[in-house]
Amino acid sequence: MADEEPDTGWALPAFDPEQGLVQLRRALRDLKLSERGAGFELRGKAVVQLAVMDGAIAARVARRLAVTPEWDRLAASNASEQRKLVDEIKRRLDRWQGED
Repeated sequence: MADEEPDTGWALPAFDPEQGLVQLRRALRDLKLSERGAGFELRGKAVVQLAVMDGAIAARVARRLAVTPEWDRLAASNASEQRKLVDEIKRRLDRWQGED
């Protein structure tokens, strides 16, 4: 039973994907992406699409800035994964800005 963590009497609040989606959309708008329906665009090209599925945020993120992008599928089922998702989108935006 050494693998079990001791009960400290408190736990992190459950992840609310709807609230997480609101926060994620706000973060993407702060990155100067244009919101179009369930997705976000950069210079008129789709770069991120978001949805809530199975208690998590499902995201499709473009590999390259293109009219018809290839998508990577990412998911966030807790606050830590949500921060990692935003960080990954920031990295890609920086890379796309350098491709101009």
